[in-house]
Amino acid sequence: MPQNWAQNYTYAAPRIVTANSVDDVRAALAEPGPVHALGTRHSFTDVPDTPGTLIDVTGLEGPAVIDAEAGTARVTAGTRYAVVAEQLHHSGFALHNMGSLPHINVGGATQTATHGSGDARGVLSTAVRSLRYVDASGELREVSRGDADFPALVVGVGAFGVIVDLDLEIEPDYLVRQDVYHGLTWDALLANVDAVTGAGDSVSLFSRWDEAPGPLWVKRRVAGAEVAAADAILDAVRSPENVSPLGMGDNITELGTAGPWYLRLPHFRADSEPSRGDEIQSEYFVDRAHAAAALAAVREIADGFREHLIVTEVRTAAADELWLSPAYQRDSVIIHFTWENRDAEVRAALVDIEAALAPFDARPHWGKLHLFDRERLEAVVPRLADARAVYERIDPEGRFVNAHLVVRVGLRTPR
Repeated sequence: MPQNWAQNYTYAAPRIVTANSVDDVRAALAEPGPVHALGTRHSFTDVPDTPGTLIDVTGLEGPAVIDAEAGTARVTAGTRYAVVAEQLHHSGFALHNMGSLPHINVGGATQTATHGSGDARGVLSTAVRSLRYVDASGELREVSRGDADFPALVVGVGAFGVIVDLDLEIEPDYLVRQDVYHGLTWDALLANVDAVTGAGDSVSLFSRWDEAPGPLWVKRRVAGAEVAAADAILDAVRSPENVSPLGMGDNITELGTAGPWYLRLPHFRADSEPSRGDEIQSEYFVDRAHAAAALAAVREIADGFREHLIVTEVRTAAADELWLSPAYQRDSVIIHFTWENRDAEVRAALVDIEAALAPFDARPHWGKLHLFDRERLEAVVPRLADARAVYERIDPEGRFVNAHLVVRVGLRTPR
């Protein structure tokens, strides 16, 4: 049976079809029964699964159509970020940010509010200017910034249709240098989280919640290859060895030198297998105003889950106006957990982690394992009911309804 990328979930759908064109999507939707879009399978739960037909959109690939005057690139939904980014770079353009894995497809990543890092950088979905999707009746629809449904659909978790292409906002090409810093202490971090997360355009703290927080991976836009890096950030010192904090060898992007943005912003190289696989991931967004308190709260309970943890990564995202974005209307610190593939133990750990983060109204990432139900989500996602109403209007027969969207997170109404 087909599994997700991390091999922690097996899809139950009895049928998977690959769509290579809009007509293929329409043909799949012409068959009766529930449907759902499937991308590069980087979700860690049953969020894209269905009791009917999965429409694999990774066949919807093609070159980006760049409109330099409008500052956009039209991208097919199944195209991986690595492919889009390389084409943009060779045309003199760039995206505002990228996720840690460039292997993910644009449609799935934006639908789940996948992100990179940066105090001033929104989640990847904030680059979307417009999108086109096929609805349950097979009609091709378009929604753009300024349209009433736009903030509900850009991060829509596949609850309303099958995205076929998107217009992404682009900007002039730029260089990025990345460096690693060691020696940060908890006292220094918790006293001035902003000094750490603001030390570069994209900053990641990697931690196992030990005596020290862990290394910093700092990525900065630079004007030229000769621009040097700061020697210290608070009490953390730049490493001259340029060794990745992830310790994964040849699949890590190059450190200690300036290079094209698309070869530096992701953690992993596009021409290598990403990360390690055979893992589970969880992630929570907290208002950056509560960053120190939230980190301290998780640190208090870390002895209870550390043996199942591979690593935590702490990143940030700027506030946005997309209804289901976990960064909706609040600058956020993002606390990510990569776990060993031990489902029962991870779920037990999440009970304590979610309780520790509850005072800070933490919001989960839609594509990663969490224990939130509809009631808890409605308490922290202010526009969830509004988004659900939009999806019900667009898909009144519930073709895109599945157990995750209904039973677990309340994005659709039960049938």
